[in-house]
Amino acid sequence: MNWNFMFFFNSVLLGIGLAMDAFSVSLANGLNEPEMKRSKMSGIAGTFGFFQALMPVIGWICVHTFVQYFSAFEKLIPWIALVLLLFIGGKMLIEGIKNEEEENEKVGVGFGALMVQGIATSIDALSVGFTISDYNLPMALVCAAVIAVVTFIISMAGLCIGRKFGTRLSNKASILGGSILVFIGLEIWVKGVFF
Repeated sequence: MNWNFMFFFNSVLLGIGLAMDAFSVSLANGLNEPEMKRSKMSGIAGTFGFFQALMPVIGWICVHTFVQYFSAFEKLIPWIALVLLLFIGGKMLIEGIKNEEEENEKVGVGFGALMVQGIATSIDALSVGFTISDYNLPMALVCAAVIAVVTFIISMAGLCIGRKFGTRLSNKASILGGSILVFIGLEIWVKGVFF
């Protein structure tokens, strides 16, 4: 593979494809916390970008070192994503239903939940290591950096859209956000197990 326009173009397309789950989760986070500050939004988008870049690099390393172990782990990826997103989404749904009954102040996404979201939305990107396995290490790292930047931009867009509609949906936002996360988990699982 050479350093050319197609390398960067394919990296951007790869980033867009991988960032769709992060976009949806960002949308849910924005819905759940419509008063979120820009610094927190940047932190969330940066976390998603970091994990979306890290996973393909880990996949690339696995391909170039112990591919036989990774291929067995690859079958578990949809299950791991399903469990993580069902946990976070279910928690948001329960909190949304309780808040609807009690009208308490909303709690935003915490550090632990953000880490789980980052891993859950990017774990399927491990398999991208196979896609970029013909790249040398510098090219794999540049591709991962492009994926991180694209994911950051798309996640920020999701957060902004979620915040805007979160203020309009008020007490229904947590329920909607949790439902989105549960749906994403099921979608990843169905794609990974049946297709």
